[in-house]
Amino acid sequence: METVISEASREALAWAKTLIEKGEVVAFHTETVYGLGADARSDEAVRRIFELKGRPADNPLIVHVHKDYDISALTDKMPSYAEKLLAAFCPGPLTMVFPSTGKASKYVSCGLNTLAVRVPSSRTAQAFLRAVDLPIAAPSANVSKHISPVTARHVYEDFKGKIPLILDGGACAGGIESTVLDCTGKIPQILRAGLVTREMIASVAGDCGVYKMAEGERPKSPGMAYKHYSPRCKTAYVSVGDYERAEKLYSEETVSDGRPVILCEHSLTAEFAGYETLDLGDSPEEMAHNLYDCLHRGEEGYTLIIAVEPKGRGGVMDGVLNRLTRACRGE
Repeated sequence: METVISEASREALAWAKTLIEKGEVVAFHTETVYGLGADARSDEAVRRIFELKGRPADNPLIVHVHKDYDISALTDKMPSYAEKLLAAFCPGPLTMVFPSTGKASKYVSCGLNTLAVRVPSSRTAQAFLRAVDLPIAAPSANVSKHISPVTARHVYEDFKGKIPLILDGGACAGGIESTVLDCTGKIPQILRAGLVTREMIASVAGDCGVYKMAEGERPKSPGMAYKHYSPRCKTAYVSVGDYERAEKLYSEETVSDGRPVILCEHSLTAEFAGYETLDLGDSPEEMAHNLYDCLHRGEEGYTLIIAVEPKGRGGVMDGVLNRLTRACRGE
């Protein structure tokens, strides 16, 4: 199979619609990361996503729809706070989990009685979703556990010859996956941190919790279990302030004829002058935007990525730290 990378032209969108209707899988740009999409109503198409990614069968998917799609057709109940959140943050990097009406394939939610729904703001995603005009199940467009893709080239590297089409919208602005919010209870609870923060949600909904998954519990959302976002090279994780350990690891890898690199926030690049570094950036938003691109560059050019824990906490940094620890510490 030839894999074509194309902008979302009229011709490409028409082809994407035909492919989706035939049960094929199409990768597409969103504002967070690229998605690997198929008809959410089709058992066969959804199973194809799991097969392509090598994704665990108990790791739910997110359904994506365009901004004028009637979400009530997919959900059983929507609390009043959820309506406010939809108005405030959608389209955007927020996924909301609702009781399901069973209109999507049972494989999307991995047997749970809920459904995760998102309205992406990316122009490419909106054009694609309008063209097909049906719910699209889509995890990130990477092989399971590998680094999430933020360019069409990243998708191509994982799925060349395995999918027919990648709709290219350029580099993803957000850089980390959407916030996932459980909207089945009296107050919303964050299942996966992202660019829409707990503080932002609470300012609209009145309150917001953070869900803690119990040992042995099935994941309610993508990103709650398993090692994720991982480079194919070696990684190490260094806690805040433990800079001597980073230098020691760097020296040991160099002596072993490896090529190490230190991944750190911009304020620490001076601390590691004389060492090869990957600059995460200054602000939480910059670090979110740069994280996966840095990890991709790290695995392409180095034998060991030494990730130095950023100092910031709260807000968007919750999402950055979640991804960085899962990528480089395996948590």
